[in-house]
Amino acid sequence: MLNVTAIVPSLNPDEKLYCVASGLVEVGFTDILLIDDGSDDEHRGRFDECAVLPGVTVLHHEVNRGKGAALRTAFAYVLENRPESAGVVTLDGDAQHRPADVMNCSLEMLKTPDSVILGVRDFSGPDVPVRSRKGNHLTSWVFKTFCHLKISDTQTGLRAIPASLLPTMLDITGDRYEYETNMLLRLGEDKIPYREVQIETVYIEENQTSHFRPVRDSVRIYSLIFGRFVKYALSSIGCMVVEGILQTILHTFWQSPFKDTVGGFLGAFLKELCDFLPARILSSILNYYINKKFVFNGKKQAKGSLVRYYILWAAQAVVTALCTTAVVTLVGGADGFAYFCLTTLVKCVIFFASYKIQKVWVFAPAKENSKKA
Repeated sequence: MLNVTAIVPSLNPDEKLYCVASGLVEVGFTDILLIDDGSDDEHRGRFDECAVLPGVTVLHHEVNRGKGAALRTAFAYVLENRPESAGVVTLDGDAQHRPADVMNCSLEMLKTPDSVILGVRDFSGPDVPVRSRKGNHLTSWVFKTFCHLKISDTQTGLRAIPASLLPTMLDITGDRYEYETNMLLRLGEDKIPYREVQIETVYIEENQTSHFRPVRDSVRIYSLIFGRFVKYALSSIGCMVVEGILQTILHTFWQSPFKDTVGGFLGAFLKELCDFLPARILSSILNYYINKKFVFNGKKQAKGSLVRYYILWAAQAVVTALCTTAVVTLVGGADGFAYFCLTTLVKCVIFFASYKIQKVWVFAPAKENSKKA
């Protein structure tokens, strides 16, 4: 007997919900959770029709809370009431996922119980709506380019998830469609293995029954992908300006003790270091606090982030001072606004590498929250 729970969140379903539930029963599912996400009185009876089927349980939200909230409700129910479950498989209630494909994804998950299985569609066919094809191609490119995740169908709702990963799924934020994007991002952040299984591409009535809001939900999704980097950029820019102003003041008005005792490039470097370090120390305190609390705050971080931050800080300080000295020397010296622009240019180049290092090392998640491949 298949020990996998099928989860179907739905809002104001039509007659296709019964077809979905009965189809799951026919292919062998014995535990099916339907989540009524606040449907109105006109459509709530569809769940009662399904409840008479063997193995079907209906959970209700009094008001519409969104697909992400519905999935978390189901995951929590399985953890509490299905302790022997091998995992779950999520699918949509509009008959876009064939029961045979749902079964195939479940069986694939049972073969690789540490991996999430994604049922992916082929978007090259002529029956795929234009908005779905273009939207998925764009999002797949963004995931690959900015998140280093190669996912061919970022919008798929057919996902098989091992029971061991359900606590992680409950920790993921987002109440609506952004939850599924957050789930994919979490796969990359926690190094959770995932595999793709090809499924049949089905669009009924040009996907008119979908509750996806193209503008509002797309903004939510892309803000998740770029949100952390934007916050990091704003934090870095703000601290960079503070540092640049302090450094320029020191460079212009403070006489380094190395000015008359050490000559050549070494003297210039030591002078640069004396101007740069006090400004960097003050700005780093501000930057660490902002990054820890407001940028990399998605989940608990491993201990020692302060030590790792200042190891990176020291390395960046030396590299930045060397690069700044080289650039200023090449242009024949600079002060005031010209010096400010040159040092800012150097720091911008180092900025992108620093983001990656802070994300994967400095503010890395605690080991107990990570799933290694």
